[in-house]
Amino acid sequence: MSLELRRVSLRAGAETHIHATDLVCEPGSFNILLGTTLAGKTTLMKLMAGLERPTSGEVWFSGRNVTGVSVRHRNVSMVYQQFINYPNMSVYDNIASPLRVARIAEDEIKRRVGTMAELLKLSPMLERRPSELSGGQQQRTAMARALVKDADLVLLDEPLANLDFKLREELRDELPRLFANRDCIVVYATTEPVEALLFGGQTACLFEGRVTQFGSTGDIYRNPLDLTSAQVFSDPPINVAAVTKTGERFRLAAGEDFAVPAAYAGLADGAYTIGVRPHHVAPAPQGDMAVAVDGEVLVTELSGSESIIHFVVHGETWVSQSHGIHPFEVGTRQRLYADMAKAMVFDADGRRIVA
Repeated sequence: MSLELRRVSLRAGAETHIHATDLVCEPGSFNILLGTTLAGKTTLMKLMAGLERPTSGEVWFSGRNVTGVSVRHRNVSMVYQQFINYPNMSVYDNIASPLRVARIAEDEIKRRVGTMAELLKLSPMLERRPSELSGGQQQRTAMARALVKDADLVLLDEPLANLDFKLREELRDELPRLFANRDCIVVYATTEPVEALLFGGQTACLFEGRVTQFGSTGDIYRNPLDLTSAQVFSDPPINVAAVTKTGERFRLAAGEDFAVPAAYAGLADGAYTIGVRPHHVAPAPQGDMAVAVDGEVLVTELSGSESIIHFVVHGETWVSQSHGIHPFEVGTRQRLYADMAKAMVFDADGRRIVA
């Protein structure tokens, strides 16, 4: 029971919403669509579900071409960021509704609804109507209704976005375990790289309607194939700078130069782009290849355990993310240090050069 997109695209007039996409989600897999708002995540899910018909290409499920099959004739559940419930039904009846449509026995319905309500902290609210619930409780009801169905394909479109922090963290832990023993394919859309890393599984990076990379979540984070995938999988944003290699030195556009990491010593002289993740830029040197970067502080974000600093270096915005509290003042010039041993190097076309 696999889900396969074969050169699937979606166009509206001259505008392309999804470029030709090949993607295979294996049986029992947890798959993440990672991208910014308007990257194409929801549209791709609608194509998977049958809510949209592709302009070209085919959708196959469990060895069958389902491209023209209505969503009503597929065993699919979908949860959106904006909760949708039946206003005239109780929470219990909302959750039970797909099971009653499937003519499941009432004893089994009661068991499944009870289990799902307990997981999603809804047990005390089963007799209430959606209008009597908070926004987070309504979203949990919508999630419970989708998850109780035991669908072959479960599509979750940023379902935790409207929940309070504590419940969101709890469900991030629970969701993978919830599906661990189910014979279904899960596709989960998010804008948050941290969420993708927490869930693991497989990740598809999306940018402007294109899947730039698909594979093991951890592998993509550690080894992006191109600059676009590295940018999609970085929050705060990855620091990007143009460099020129001459002999054994890299020179930034602003003039600073530093030794070429040994792994890239064999590169031909010429123009490249480097990417340095924010946690490799710190107020103090890290490692033997720390390069000083001076800039004016734009924004500081302090929490109980880390500091995020946005600063301008010769017209380009950089970000530092470091442990501890570093109370830099906005408008002041500060020196930070980028660990160039951790830098990724990309060619003129944005492809990553693997050392």
